[in-house]
Amino acid sequence: MMKRIVYLAFYLLISGYYPADPASTWVVMQGSSLTVNGSTNVNKFQCDIIDYNLPDTITCVKQSKSQTLPMSGKLKLDIESFDCHNRMMTSDLRKTLKYKEFPKLIIKFISINSYPNFKNPAKITGVVDISLAGIVKRYDISYLFTVDNSSIVHLKGDRAVTFTDFNLSPPSKLGGVIKAKDELLVEFKLNLKPVS
Repeated sequence: MMKRIVYLAFYLLISGYYPADPASTWVVMQGSSLTVNGSTNVNKFQCDIIDYNLPDTITCVKQSKSQTLPMSGKLKLDIESFDCHNRMMTSDLRKTLKYKEFPKLIIKFISINSYPNFKNPAKITGVVDISLAGIVKRYDISYLFTVDNSSIVHLKGDRAVTFTDFNLSPPSKLGGVIKAKDELLVEFKLNLKPVS
């Protein structure tokens, strides 16, 4: 009997079998938000989706044989919820993003280059797919994970994108006299409750 156990252990070792990697899963909580910062040839603008609280979950594997740790989960944000704090700008942005045809902005989490160190927070890099106006683009993104005294995880991420990445033309007004610049800085802040 003992020989069988030893043979089985040896077989599993040389066959490359490993138990399932532990993972952390978090639920997106109330108070999460997404902000888009941009500028025109005249001034700057900021558009927000505040209090995003759909019960999405994000999972991150803590260990992996590869150099990256797989993640899963996605955010599905309503384009119509964007508020640019200016009715005309809000309307222009929604139309530019083709919100009637493609009503959702989707951020899908793919991987992260290291597991967050909550005791000594530092920026780490992840990979996401951003789906907008029918186009999907993959980006590296900068993350900062922190945790508060209530064990709530706060995830901040940011990435510069462009309208033209998604085959969109920056909005303009007054015959092109006022025109938005191509680049946007997308920032999201998520409040996450650990479930495992």
